[in-house]
Amino acid sequence: MKLVLADPTYLRDSIGVISELVNEANFKITKEGLELVAMDPANVAMVMFKLLSSNFAEYDVETEQHLSINLANLKQVLKRAKANDMLKLEFSGEGKLNIELKSDSTRTFSLPLLDVEEKEQKIPNLTFPSTVEMTSSVLADAIEDSNIVGESVTLSLEPLKFTVRAESESTHANIEIPGENGTKITSSTTAKVKSKYSVEYLKKMMLGAKLSDQVTVHLNQDYPLKLEYKVIDKLSLNFILAPRVDND
Repeated sequence: MKLVLADPTYLRDSIGVISELVNEANFKITKEGLELVAMDPANVAMVMFKLLSSNFAEYDVETEQHLSINLANLKQVLKRAKANDMLKLEFSGEGKLNIELKSDSTRTFSLPLLDVEEKEQKIPNLTFPSTVEMTSSVLADAIEDSNIVGESVTLSLEPLKFTVRAESESTHANIEIPGENGTKITSSTTAKVKSKYSVEYLKKMMLGAKLSDQVTVHLNQDYPLKLEYKVIDKLSLNFILAPRVDND
């Protein structure tokens, strides 16, 4: 296996986002690209990532490969990559991943691969009657506003508006985003659809705005949330987040 990126930005930024939720990851490397499906340690959130082979200046993968690695270690190395660096990934024969960064100098890092049981994560089959396509920074700002108020946030979707609401005993925040000016709402029901989620997890997922200026939000009543960040012909980074259940 030999993978060469002329621009390491997408890989570097994607791993930076994913590592906020996942500690260890098992990448699947196929002829189509580099893929990852992983759960966070608490089994609250799932990450689905694909970096297409068309991103690479050189993509030499003869057979499907699996690469298990500590994401914190990988993130630290990739943070050292500059936009003008040529980034090369290669397996060594000693159970390590060699990462070479080359521009004015050549820097080489070797990271140990993890010997973990290869258990393929199954992506749940979810149904969503309501979807909103919007500017990712607008959603990120709404989640930051909600974070001032409480630890959970309720997302609700109606045919004409998307609402982000958080409340505590004495304070509340209500952000209404109409289905106009770049926000497109699609729904197979005229009823309001809403569900509550953890602000802490959503803040980490909002980092996907680094990759794409658009996000698609999929909602159902008291149901998992799905977020999609895509760069056409480059990558996709999707999240599934379990709903927050009140104990009262």
